[in-house]
Amino acid sequence: MSASATHGLSYPPDFVMKEISTGAATIHLRTAGVGPAVLLLHGYGETGDMWVPMAADLARDHTVVVPDLRGMGLSSKPAGGFDKKTQGVDVAGVLDALKIDRADLVTHDIGNMVGYAFAAQFPARVTRFVLIDAPLPGVGPWEEILKNPLLWHFRFGGPDMERLVEGRERIYLDRFWNEFSATPSRFSEAARQHYAKLYALPGAMHSGFMQFAAFDQDAIDNQAFLAKGKLAMPVLALGGEKSFGLTMAKVMQFAAADVRAGVVPDSGHWIMEENPTATIAMVRAFLDSKL
Repeated sequence: MSASATHGLSYPPDFVMKEISTGAATIHLRTAGVGPAVLLLHGYGETGDMWVPMAADLARDHTVVVPDLRGMGLSSKPAGGFDKKTQGVDVAGVLDALKIDRADLVTHDIGNMVGYAFAAQFPARVTRFVLIDAPLPGVGPWEEILKNPLLWHFRFGGPDMERLVEGRERIYLDRFWNEFSATPSRFSEAARQHYAKLYALPGAMHSGFMQFAAFDQDAIDNQAFLAKGKLAMPVLALGGEKSFGLTMAKVMQFAAADVRAGVVPDSGHWIMEENPTATIAMVRAFLDSKL
């Protein structure tokens, strides 16, 4: 399935759209398929639409659930709750509403942080965990990672910054799609237009900034999670060859006891745009492996 043909535009017709209230937020999601559950969590600069090719592939033999994180995509834009611990509870609420006890977890970017907070709070509900190309606040080499000048956006936010980007969402987002990719042209114009429109919705850019503003609290929460012990479920840590690479596994070795490493070849950060075929193959091989 070609990324340029489907990416960020539409799910296959067998996917059902739902809205689930988790209390302080209403989570928009897509779901399809029958079999073991797998939950796909997106990151910043995208929505659950990033997963179209992988979701379509996994739905052949899994129950696939793809939410938009709170404040992003078509989910509600609440005033707060952007710490990842709270969003981990959002995830639990989604699974509760769908009557899913346990699921495999596949996450990217900020989705990694939400996924980790979910797995740390509800470890019995996660069968396997794939984290792709983003660090965890307060875990392992976090302080060193923060020194990378490319990550200035971690500290960029507030009302003045929101005024700077209002009406210029596409310009701001192009910076991410271009600088964090090995081949910017693989992030299609159709996908760029699609996401820019979603991030221009009322409250969306504010919510995005709040995701980053919560990192200091996330680091505190993650240190508390770590103090209780490492994750026990099998973990696959994937990094883009031209991005985090094997650093992903080094990060996760601080947080999980059973970590396998992988590198998505010929890709920067945007793995589902730059090399969806390899990404899907690596994730599926891990999910299909015996525990």
